[in-house]
Amino acid sequence: MFSFDNTANAFEYKNDKQLKKANFLFSSMGYTWLVGIGTKITPWAIRAGLPVKGLIRKTIFEQFIGGETLEETATVVNNLARFNVQVILDYGVEGGDYGEDEKDRSCEQFLKVVEYAATQPNIPFISIKVTGIARFELLEKMDDLMHKSEGTLIKRYEQTLEKISAEERQEWQRICNRMERICSLAATKKVSVTVDAEETYIQDPIDALITLMMDQYNKTEPIIYNTAQLYRHDRLQFIHDCHQAAEQRGFIFGIKLVRGAYMERERRRAAERGYPSPIQPDKESTDRDFDRATEFCIEHIDRVACIVASHNEQSNALGAELLHKKGIVHNHKHVHFSQLYGMSDHITFNLAKDGYSVSKYLPFGPMKDVVPYLMRRAEENSSMNGQMGRELKLIKTEMKRRGI
Repeated sequence: MFSFDNTANAFEYKNDKQLKKANFLFSSMGYTWLVGIGTKITPWAIRAGLPVKGLIRKTIFEQFIGGETLEETATVVNNLARFNVQVILDYGVEGGDYGEDEKDRSCEQFLKVVEYAATQPNIPFISIKVTGIARFELLEKMDDLMHKSEGTLIKRYEQTLEKISAEERQEWQRICNRMERICSLAATKKVSVTVDAEETYIQDPIDALITLMMDQYNKTEPIIYNTAQLYRHDRLQFIHDCHQAAEQRGFIFGIKLVRGAYMERERRRAAERGYPSPIQPDKESTDRDFDRATEFCIEHIDRVACIVASHNEQSNALGAELLHKKGIVHNHKHVHFSQLYGMSDHITFNLAKDGYSVSKYLPFGPMKDVVPYLMRRAEENSSMNGQMGRELKLIKTEMKRRGI
């Protein structure tokens, strides 16, 4: 069993002062009442222009974000490179209710990120969200129509394009054009693009669009990656279907494996609207499908490129051990591991130390735009029995080892 216990490896990139600061931050997150107040007040304080940016920047922002600009991320990226840890760079602005001009500006920003990543040998991937360049309501309408159609993913997509209005088709074409520009530049610059998963009720048209991009740009190497949320009970079959399409069409299927991000929202919507929940019945089912997906991807490594994006020790150990047992080089270009920046350093840096291809998912962006991301990190780290408890225990172990 691959071991992640070596805290000397895990925190080698942090000096004593940085380690103490991380200890203070994660300890503070253990006070759920404090996190509750902070997650409500912070977004309001930022919008109101109150002088809190300095405090946020020196604490939670510094722990989880690469910087406010592309240039600011260089310090973090270069430090990670010293320990053979790469970066998936994410412009941390999330989709919102805004117009076509703003979506065009988001596209331009994604293009700038691709251009920048191409100049940095330690940034092989960038991450984008389709809701940054597309209207949510159009995605939702197309998804509903696709569910009412029959056939393969692409056939249902083609049928749906005939059912929407001429104006909506023009809007969708603009979305396709934005995605085409991003993927085309990425292919030219040899930078891979991972496309984040979204809610189930807008995911089908996104899946179709990404599949078409893979068919165009993944002929010889994995440039475009979709994301599968394995807390969905249909995603393992989706991965099998995509592999079959890749075999038939002659492209490399790129997939980032995650457990998922919208569980409570999905269950609540399903209950309110009276349709079966798309979410697995329990955590064990999610864990089972995640591990089966990892095994499937590595079994079909010639046609599938996967990113094991997980904070679960067992899932990362499984991927590492499969490569080792099969005699596949640890840094094979079709298998990559990734964790969020500021979390699970014991997984990331121990994998890197053993020669595996591994990265930190590194968001950046203006303070006001990355606050929603920061609030989610604070909330998920607030349980002493969960992620924060593990992080704090490991930090304290390393502080004891260093005698600080």
